[in-house]
Amino acid sequence: MIGIEIDALLCAVHWELVTRGYRCLGAGDRAGPDERKSELLPAGWQADPELYTLRYQAQDDSRELLLKAIMVDTSMILNVMDRSSLQVADVTLNVADYVDPAHLGDFHRAYKNMEELRTRIVSGIISPFKTDKEKDNNKESKPERTVPTTPRDYDPLRIPPRQPPLSREPPWPSPLGPFAVGGEDLDPFGGRRGGMIADPRRSGYPVPGIDPSSGLPSRLPPGAVPPGARFDPFGPPGSGAAGPNPDHLPPPGYDDMFIEELPLLT
Repeated sequence: MIGIEIDALLCAVHWELVTRGYRCLGAGDRAGPDERKSELLPAGWQADPELYTLRYQAQDDSRELLLKAIMVDTSMILNVMDRSSLQVADVTLNVADYVDPAHLGDFHRAYKNMEELRTRIVSGIISPFKTDKEKDNNKESKPERTVPTTPRDYDPLRIPPRQPPLSREPPWPSPLGPFAVGGEDLDPFGGRRGGMIADPRRSGYPVPGIDPSSGLPSRLPPGAVPPGARFDPFGPPGSGAAGPNPDHLPPPGYDDMFIEELPLLT
């Protein structure tokens, strides 16, 4: 592996740290004389091509990071430690995946897969050191964008809209055919219609209330008919129904005033 390719990858790592609010203090494990925070790499940063050691400090002095980049074959292992909390994070990058050796002389073409490289650097060695408050601030600064959904058949210029009207049909299923008579008695749980049990609740007319004691001389005791149970009413719906009409079935000629009186049989 050519040293310039490795240097190019480390420069990309350095730039991501700088754009995320860090400044470089210097090279090596220990602080040198007259050090100050800078966006530039310090002198002699690439003295050892097998091991790079750099120190970074946040702009608000909240934390100091010790970065070590170790070369293993064609991969660069980035190991970062927060000196105050001794928390450690690392990530491994394959140099050939992000550096194009054929265009090292052109900055705009020297790198490839930059979005992936940026994501791996941030998630691997920068985000692990953020506090919960910093993570919450990042979420607030980038609110999620929600795109309203519109039905396909929606047309604001069409009156009325294309949505079908609400069905006014009753909730129970319609008969399956002319031969469905008695199907509900044969299969009570099948959801079919056409049975011998009269249910005034499905007559199509509003019913104020169903009295299971209709037609009986006295009322049924509480709990005799469980709520929602199927039952055959003993009489017409409603309590206190009138008795039979004596003129319901008059004899022939009832309205004939000239009807002859039949002799009584003795």
